Formats: sequence, C-alpha cells, structure tokens
Amino acid sequence: MTEQHSHQFERGTDGPKVIVAGVDGSDSSLRAAAYAAGLARRQHALLAVVYVQPVLAAGAALGAPVAGTTDEIAEDLVAQIRDAAERLKGIFEVRWEFHTFRGDPYSGLVKAADELKADAVVVGASEQAGHRIVGSVAVRLVKAGRWPVTVVP
Repeated sequence: MTEQHSHQFERGTDGPKVIVAGVDGSDSSLRAAAYAAGLARRQHALLAVVYVQPVLAAGAALGAPVAGTTDEIAEDLVAQIRDAAERLKGIFEVRWEFHTFRGDPYSGLVKAADELKADAVVVGASEQAGHRIVGSVAVRLVKAGRWPVTVVP
C-alpha cells in the first residue's frame, strides 16, 4: 500500500460517512438538506449542514450591516433545521452538525467538504437567475471531481 497525501482519505468503500448539504435558505436547498438527511440516516453517516456566508468587498454594502444579516440567515437556518429535527424525533435519528463558512458559495462548499472530509455533497438546484446559490455552483462541484455530488430540484 502506497502512502497517500495527508489531506486525502479513502472514500466510497462502505458508503458515505460524512455528507455535506449546502443550504442558503432557498426551498431547493432545504429540500437538498432533507434529502441528505435521508441519505445520512440510511448510511448511518454524519450530516454536515453548511451555510456559506457571503463576503462582500469593502464598501459594497454601503454601510448596511451585511455581516449581521448573514448571521441572522445562519441563525434562522439553524432554527429551521432544529425545528425539523424535533418534529422528526423518534421517526429516525440523524447525527447532524451545522457549519458556517465564509466566501462565495462554490469556494465555501469546497472548503467545507475538504475540512469536514466529506464523502458526498448535496446541493439544491438554482431556483432562479442570480439566486444566492447559483446553478453554476453544482456544475462546478461536479467538475471538481472530488466527491459524488447530488443536485436536488
């Protein structure tokens, strides 16, 4: 057996152990999280729900408290996920964590998947042009070729 780079790990031998679900508050991203939760339950995997907070260039916000707004979105997402988990309690158990990364959606999800040692990534399809997670994010994740990627409509 040859020595691999320290950042690489074995994937796909017995199903995923860590599934990353990218969420941004859109309906498609919440469906993606629900789909990923089902995968995690069946595979006895950890569900890592990831919200990527956008980072705006200095002055782009024109004084608006954007960091506070994205923090509120993250807090709202956690509340929604906790509510869903409470409603489903006893139906099935899913181990899950919530993570926030900063950056553009693609780079943030790549960083999350790398740091969390994801075996699979699940994202929602873009619902409209210019949405918070644009359609090209899914395509770019697939083209990266580093994890199986599921796009949920």
